[in-house]
Order: sequence, then C-alpha cells, then structure tokens
Amino acid sequence: MRNRKIKIKKGDTVLLLAGKDKGKKGKVLEVLTDKVAAIVERMNVAKRHQRPSQNFPGGIIDKALPIPVSKLMLVCPRCGEPARVSSKEVEGKRLRGCVRCGEVVDKV
Repeated sequence: MRNRKIKIKKGDTVLLLAGKDKGKKGKVLEVLTDKVAAIVERMNVAKRHQRPSQNFPGGIIDKALPIPVSKLMLVCPRCGEPARVSSKEVEGKRLRGCVRCGEVVDKV
C-alpha cells in the first residue's frame, strides 16, 4: 500500500467523506506519503498536552491529526463540487483533472 499513487497535494481543497467532521471542506496542510494520509486544517483535531519549553509556555493545544487519503475527496476549483481525479496529458505533462467538468486542476 505504500507505493499507492496519492492524487491529493498540499494546498488542495478537500471534502471529508467519513468521520466526526464528515461533510466539511478544508485545505490540505501536509501530505504524509509514508502513511498514505493528509493533515487538513480544522479537521480531525485533538487536544494535546504540551510541556513548557523556551519558545512555548506549555498547556493544552489543538493539534490536527492525519486523515487517510481514502476518506478525502478533491473539490474542483472550477465547479466547486467534489469529484474524482482523472489523469490528463497537456503540453507533454501529466496533470490532474476533474472527472465531473473536465477542467485541469493543476497549473500548466
């Protein structure tokens, strides 16, 4: 499962398909390829106790935890709807495209 192609990238807007935050949209902050998961802002947030350090006074913080990529769906920037990702070849480059409207998601 580690050599699986991840079709979501940092900066994409995604929709959560399952879990406590089901139906919410958010921006991908980080993609963890080794875990086949992504960290999305304001989703799957847990409370963590942080020990004081030189830079931080300590206390309870909210931390975004990884979400499996299988539970996320890309939201097309053009049509604004969640859609599956297709592969298109434009000017000799392989880019991601929206199955719903046919628009290329990546910049050329």
